[in-house]
Amino acid sequence: MMSSSLVSWLVIAMLVFWAIGAYNRLMRLRSAALQAFGTLDAQLVRLMALLGECDTLAPEGEDVPRALQALVTLRAAATQFSAGLAVVRAQPLQADSVAALAAAHNALREAWGALHQVATGSAWFAAMPPRWEQHMLYAEQATLQFSGAVSAYNGAIAQFPAMVLAWLFGFRAARSL
Repeated sequence: MMSSSLVSWLVIAMLVFWAIGAYNRLMRLRSAALQAFGTLDAQLVRLMALLGECDTLAPEGEDVPRALQALVTLRAAATQFSAGLAVVRAQPLQADSVAALAAAHNALREAWGALHQVATGSAWFAAMPPRWEQHMLYAEQATLQFSGAVSAYNGAIAQFPAMVLAWLFGFRAARSL
């Protein structure tokens, strides 16, 4: 009788220690994903600062109306991207917010491409593309780190029996950018 009670207590103790360890692992992975987003956020803020410099651009040359339209489109895409980034900054692992930011990021890239196409060869635009490419390269590297951290986090909350703890404590699958 006493040995079965001791075995029961040992099993309960093992389950408690396992649960604490699994919870700590989930929290570490979640924290790593949040830190990776912090790095990504810093790169995206630098990109937004570069886009802010586009507000001072004054197109000149043959195709001013198309260049102005491309600048207006870029500013609108930058505004959408900035708003999406602000939302994701509040909850970096919320899948819907990250999906909206990804869509805004794609719109921003397309708007930049359209401006680049119209303004290629213009003196007023000459210094912007190399800096854009550099900022985009840094942002892509930070995005890869964030995506890797999100993948590790999502993998951990999908494993049984940790998925039970994830469900119990409200861990939700995140989305990478």
